[in-house]
Amino acid sequence: MAEQITEGQQGADSEDVLLRSISLFHMVMVIVFTAGSWYIFNWQLAQSVLIGGVLASGSFLLLKRDVKQLVFRVAEAEEQGTGGKGLRRIEKMRFVMRFYARLIVLGLLLFVLANKVSINIIGLVIGLSTVMLSIVIVALGRGRKIFS
Repeated sequence: MAEQITEGQQGADSEDVLLRSISLFHMVMVIVFTAGSWYIFNWQLAQSVLIGGVLASGSFLLLKRDVKQLVFRVAEAEEQGTGGKGLRRIEKMRFVMRFYARLIVLGLLLFVLANKVSINIIGLVIGLSTVMLSIVIVALGRGRKIFS
């Protein structure tokens, strides 16, 4: 028998496609920026762009996983009718705590890397900003397709 696809499933599939597009575009952007930095400037700048891009990518993937867990757990609790506001508050606090823990770990990783490897600050900022740039570019591209 054919399965019926609900609007919620279609929305979830479209969100997964969007997130995969952002991740893929981000990886391509990091590779292009790293190669361009190495070709135009030097290896130290390229290495810093790569380090920033890898750290931003890891943080984005963990954030994506945490958001999916938050939505799933809250939706599951609402379907079962247990917990209500208390469970939502607990899940939100868990999400916020993980977010800040991830920021602390990211800061510690940057500190350790800065002590072990010579890092160019401009390259690191470029690498760290690639996720944000890819989100903006992919979202603008999707919006243009939707509204044209």
